[in-house]
Amino acid sequence: MVLNYVWIAFFVIAFVVALGKLIFLGDVGLFSQVTTGMFDSAKTSVELAIGLIGMMAMWLGIMRVGEKAGMIEKFARAVNPFFSILFPGIPKKDPAMGSVMMNFSANMLGLDNAATPMGLKAMSQLQEINPDKETASDAQIMFLVLNTAGITIIPTSVMAMRLASGAANPADIFIPTLIGTLISFIAGMIAVSVYQRINLFRLPVLVFLLIFGGIMAALYYGLSGLPSDQIALYVGLIGGFIIFGLIVWFLLAGMAKKINVYETFIDGAKEGFQVSVMIIPYLVAFLVGISALRTTGCMDYLTNGIGYVVAAMGFNTDFVPALPVGIMKTFSGGGARGAMVDVMKTYGADSFQGRLACIMQGSTETTFYVLAVYFGSVNIKKTRYALACGLIADVVGVIGAIIVGYIFFH
Repeated sequence: MVLNYVWIAFFVIAFVVALGKLIFLGDVGLFSQVTTGMFDSAKTSVELAIGLIGMMAMWLGIMRVGEKAGMIEKFARAVNPFFSILFPGIPKKDPAMGSVMMNFSANMLGLDNAATPMGLKAMSQLQEINPDKETASDAQIMFLVLNTAGITIIPTSVMAMRLASGAANPADIFIPTLIGTLISFIAGMIAVSVYQRINLFRLPVLVFLLIFGGIMAALYYGLSGLPSDQIALYVGLIGGFIIFGLIVWFLLAGMAKKINVYETFIDGAKEGFQVSVMIIPYLVAFLVGISALRTTGCMDYLTNGIGYVVAAMGFNTDFVPALPVGIMKTFSGGGARGAMVDVMKTYGADSFQGRLACIMQGSTETTFYVLAVYFGSVNIKKTRYALACGLIADVVGVIGAIIVGYIFFH
């Protein structure tokens, strides 16, 4: 129901703003621009879904092999102490637990091509144990919100864009982004836990946070002294090794179990095609609404309004030019990326605003896109409090990124 009102609000707000510009500013071309933008976004939605088909077919085929070979179950047992606290509704040894953890692992390494298919597979498995097929379960909401928190250990693509924009040290946002993404992740975890009355003050959760902190520290000391191009090279090596090694491991495990690996892969790949087609209507709905907001300039009004309030309270407003990145990231990854590049072009890649824009880009995730794709893939219609918790994680993540930016670079 919340999504219904939010989606309608996108169009109503955009229409009112466009009408106001027509009446008071005489902007006769805006309505045409809005409709053209919506048509383009509808086309883009289908292109995105079609582009997913190949990745989905490959990864769900590999995941099916891993599931039949018993590897997903073993993975689920390994991570059960921590994830059983966050996902009490998932039965022990259920393959969904392994898929959830594999999705998070891929996200942490910035392996989007692997993370999305693994995430959709996890959502499908969670749907199998969901008693109400039209209403999001507690486990599905926790999974989606933690995905929207966008936890990423190494922001490879952001560093690459900083290098292309002429930054003296493109990797200088490495540690601030790590901190920002952890803040967003913890905020999402706490928000859902409050709704679901989950006690987080337990040893497995604390151990997980300590281990994650240790990984961040190890990466910092191991990579921080290297040039940014070498960091990108080593990150690519780590990610590629893990993914290719995982594929070979699953195939060999399947062969050892004496299953027909090829036919099992084909069965999983067929499922990937079906899921990719199923998400098209959901993508069209949200990307069209977001396009209307962006084209009418609603994002600019929101940013300027926040800046006015902050200035009236007597606080520094140097962060305001970078805000469009944080706001756009909630709606559109491509839009946020474009806003980040624009900030670096306008203020300089090594300016406070340029660095802060990059931290925001690496610390937050496209909540509406993730929600549309993941819930759409299993035909969830009642999302309950998923959107509210996802937005809480986004807002806290943006505020955290601003604070971290001031600490490191202002």
